[in-house]
Amino acid sequence: MTNTLPDYAVEVRGLTKYYKTGGKQAAKAALDNVDLAIPRGSLFGLLGPNGAGKSTLINILAGLVVKTSGTASIWGIDIDRDARNARAAIGVVPQELNIDPFFTPRQLLDLQAGLYGVPAGQRRTMEILRALRLEDKAEAYARTLSGGMRRRLLVGKALVHQPPVLVLDEPTAGVDVELRRQLWDYVVELNKRGVTVLLTTHYLEEAEELCDHIAIINHGKVVAHDNKKALLGRLDAKAVNITLAAELSELPPALAAYSAELTAPNAVTIHYQPSRVHIGEILDALRGGGLDIVDLTTEETDLEDIFLQLTRDETSDAA
Repeated sequence: MTNTLPDYAVEVRGLTKYYKTGGKQAAKAALDNVDLAIPRGSLFGLLGPNGAGKSTLINILAGLVVKTSGTASIWGIDIDRDARNARAAIGVVPQELNIDPFFTPRQLLDLQAGLYGVPAGQRRTMEILRALRLEDKAEAYARTLSGGMRRRLLVGKALVHQPPVLVLDEPTAGVDVELRRQLWDYVVELNKRGVTVLLTTHYLEEAEELCDHIAIINHGKVVAHDNKKALLGRLDAKAVNITLAAELSELPPALAAYSAELTAPNAVTIHYQPSRVHIGEILDALRGGGLDIVDLTTEETDLEDIFLQLTRDETSDAA
């Protein structure tokens, strides 16, 4: 592996993957000329609907799927020219709980480390189990572990060779709230130590809370890729919810210029674009209409709004 730290932990250019279909139907594009650069040290979210191409991309990086065309590198190492070291630079936590039920966690981690050529004296088996709160289950058969424990054990397997890049493919699916928080605390700690984390998840609130960079993929194409703050600013939409002292039967003329809605006899919601309308203008209009404000809250654009807009528009364009 190279001694020079790369700018990008993962970089793909023109990555394309076609799957053959039955009969005379044309091959289906799972990835269509994808360009993606994941900054070293980032906690990167790769989001998209089911079938968007996320798992295909991950499997290509992991060496489980052969790409049709394009290039891909992990930690500056081309996956074709130096497949061995490229695979050593990445640890993948798959969606499926593929754990041998007749091994103990200690045995599974030792075996995995051996497969990566980690000498016995350099293995960190118990250190990893302690970090994942599985130390007391080190000698228990994997089949006796709960679903959440098995999920954490998969994370441990991905870390035995100390890869600089960790891929988490839907890591919290089916995990309860407490275990999910424990897992994220550990992942964030790994990221602070310099491990680049690539996360796929359908829990958009997790991605919004954890990730610093986000890409959205749909129909095999990247439809958005930016740092989180810039991405959330794209929609340019906010809402303000106003509770009034008195009940109204209809909206006053002073609010005619705004996208206002009477949501209750004493409540008004106004949707607006911050780039065009300042909240002060809305408050002036309310006061100009003789309305007495009791309470006021604002709703910011969140990642779900962006996700739904981009994936919905992409689907409409393809129709």
